[in-house]
Amino acid sequence: MTAARMDASALPYVTADQVRQQLSADRARELIESALRSGFDPAEDAARVHVPAGSGHLLLMPSSLGSSVGVKIASVAPGNPARGLPRIQAVYLLLDAETLTPRALLDGSVLTALRTPATTAVAGDRLCSPDAHRMVVFGSGPQAVEHTVAMSRIRALEDIRLIGRNPERTRPAIEELAHRGLDATWGQPEDVGQAEIIICATSSAEPLFDHRLVKDGAFVAAIGSHEPDRRELPGELLHRSLVIVEDRGTAFREAGDVVLAAKEGHLAQSSPNLYSLAELVAAEIVRAEDRPNVFKGTGMSWQDLAVVAGLEV
Repeated sequence: MTAARMDASALPYVTADQVRQQLSADRARELIESALRSGFDPAEDAARVHVPAGSGHLLLMPSSLGSSVGVKIASVAPGNPARGLPRIQAVYLLLDAETLTPRALLDGSVLTALRTPATTAVAGDRLCSPDAHRMVVFGSGPQAVEHTVAMSRIRALEDIRLIGRNPERTRPAIEELAHRGLDATWGQPEDVGQAEIIICATSSAEPLFDHRLVKDGAFVAAIGSHEPDRRELPGELLHRSLVIVEDRGTAFREAGDVVLAAKEGHLAQSSPNLYSLAELVAAEIVRAEDRPNVFKGTGMSWQDLAVVAGLEV
């Protein structure tokens, strides 16, 4: 190694705790919104690369935003929860845009835990009723918890209900929310009928509830899957709703809720009820009161980099 090359041993590593010390749910949301307001077009973001590996697959997520370049390497091992390990683990490499010199390594899992609910909250702040206070959350993992926290920062939630398949995981999630100042209780799918906010954060391959339960004006977010053959929402719901996606091309390539609804004839890229998140932030479309409002997110590379840009590394 020549003297001109970077000494990899000197590359800073930013831990999950250090990231959380610098970035709150509010700050993460502000950074995502700022990136969209800057004129950045998510459609220009590099596509996520899926690589089969071991007992699962790797996700390679590169992006370039402003003066920074970064790439997240995430591993997805479906059998890990049974081993007491996270299903998804990740590291993030941040580089200088001009020289492409590595600047830092970061815990990638905490970035996912921050930027995914932050993106949902950017959409939710525009799609939720101003007085929404009843929320149902499907899921009991980190995303269910972090989405509850993020949504509590934009609406005064008075009734939070978690619906988990596994009581052994749902109970700790409710306890974690209590530790963070949020009172949540156990819920049932039928609770969707009274909810103004419905968050789906599961790995389900089938719809979680009957679309007829969702009332007009409600906000529904589905963020549990980035795979084209898995869904949390019924196609009929997307057909009757205002639908917001991060990017049309990405959604029709990766989002099973969108891909499968399209195959069933409920949605198309040219559908008049389909808009991008950037269009929503630019106020080119506003929330609907005469039908549900759906946000489908798969997580895009630019979101990680937008959040990393807010760190001092």
